[in-house]
Amino acid sequence: VALVMAGGQAQAWGAPPTAPFEGLQARVQQAAADAAGSGAEMSIVVLDRRTGQTASSGAGRPFPIASVVKLFIADDLLLQQSQGGTELSTADRASLDAMLRSSDDGAAQMFWDRNGQNAVIARITSRYGLTGTTAPANRHWDVTQSTASDLVRYYDMLLDGTGGLPPEQANIIIGDLARSTPTGADGYPQRFGIPDGLYAEPVAVKQGWFCCWNGGNQLHVSTGVIGPDRRYVMAIGSLDPTGAATARDNVTRAVKTMFPGGTV
Repeated sequence: VALVMAGGQAQAWGAPPTAPFEGLQARVQQAAADAAGSGAEMSIVVLDRRTGQTASSGAGRPFPIASVVKLFIADDLLLQQSQGGTELSTADRASLDAMLRSSDDGAAQMFWDRNGQNAVIARITSRYGLTGTTAPANRHWDVTQSTASDLVRYYDMLLDGTGGLPPEQANIIIGDLARSTPTGADGYPQRFGIPDGLYAEPVAVKQGWFCCWNGGNQLHVSTGVIGPDRRYVMAIGSLDPTGAATARDNVTRAVKTMFPGGTV
């Protein structure tokens, strides 16, 4: 492969680092426009962690993140453990795994109450610099609000350690997300969006959902890490007035519009 010097660095002809994102911004905008055509409001951010490139639509628009807040609950708990502030029993670890893999609400509520409820969000937003993330006014963890931009920032900092969680604990979170179950503990299908849309990539995902928000909208959130080298991070939030199954399909369709081959 021939090499040329660009900006003092060698680059291979035919393999520019921007290639995976070529045309992606237009496809993201198309995905958001298609969703809007069915009445849905969709926020999308995709990050290439290697190049720093992003593609987005509605990146700073806040929405409730439902069970995606379980990432924050787990992160806060695992940091306490790493610092010797708490011990996790065998039962605690099983609950943590179920919370992340199968979105177990009972486990989330237990850890949320144990660790100060809204104080969990305060600690996470401080450590990760999440300026668009707010604790729930009613102290119910599922209506914590965030943005697609903040969620992508969270994953990026979790992976590179700049959020303060040691690699051993970060790998517990990502390992559980890579073992995400087809349905949640409540029986809800949780393969919508990233898992079904990027079917040709290894993914580690945390999903969120509930009905109904602001007059009956279905809320669906699909977030996660994509690729064998954890190169890409994506977050999608959707408020959709259609039924639950159609709303899930709309999120998956958006991912397939962005990545029609099932891979980045």
